[in-house]
Amino acid sequence: MTKESGFRRGLVDTVVRIAAQLPARQAHAWAAILRRHPGPDQALEAELIAAAPGGGSASLASTLAAQWRREPKVPGTALALALLTASETSERAERLRAQVVVTGPSSLEQPTRLTSAAVFQLVASARRELLVVSFAAYRSAGLVGALAAATDRGVRIDLVLEDSTGAADAFSALQGRVRFWHWPSAERGANGRAALHAKVIAADCSSALVGSANLTGRALNENIEVGVFLRDPRTVRRIVGHFRALMGEDGPLKLLKTDLGQS
Repeated sequence: MTKESGFRRGLVDTVVRIAAQLPARQAHAWAAILRRHPGPDQALEAELIAAAPGGGSASLASTLAAQWRREPKVPGTALALALLTASETSERAERLRAQVVVTGPSSLEQPTRLTSAAVFQLVASARRELLVVSFAAYRSAGLVGALAAATDRGVRIDLVLEDSTGAADAFSALQGRVRFWHWPSAERGANGRAALHAKVIAADCSSALVGSANLTGRALNENIEVGVFLRDPRTVRRIVGHFRALMGEDGPLKLLKTDLGQS
């Protein structure tokens, strides 16, 4: 790496780091200041600090000014555009970032969400379709009510449940309102002893919860469980697409013949 490219790399890294730490509003304020400055003059640093007081902004402003002095030919308009672009990219990445979801004892690690809250948020957020996959289900009266409310607003719901646990019984009140799917023993590996063990809730192919928790009172409120809340539509579409393929005409998942649910 040449000396010139090394300086440029330092300026790029600084802009990216600032964009990740400054709120979008403050990043826009800094960009407006940068556009007014043709170069890294003496007044720049003070103006940046005044526009974003506290929160370590003084250190960021000092670093940005120092790096810009090493690349004085970069115009302020270009630096402003780079900061806005990096800020928007950071904001979009944050909106799509996966979040850890847990049940059970809390820890002092990164902030997490409760499994039960994530489940009910997903159901409440659905406007077109819900995919619900679980190995077991019981003590789920609250969830049944939430799913019923979803059908009332026109959401199409597919429940994919394990036969051996009687999971479908927990949702018997929804007969005729949702579609029930199962995995017939004749379609299973291990001489029919394989289990439908996945736990997934996906709303509108845009957000999903994938984890260890079944749809049971203990799993949602008492056990030690962990999952991931996904907000990346591309990833969620792949998960839902996998199950849609399994539900296809030649797939191993079948509609329960006694089901009178949505077609």
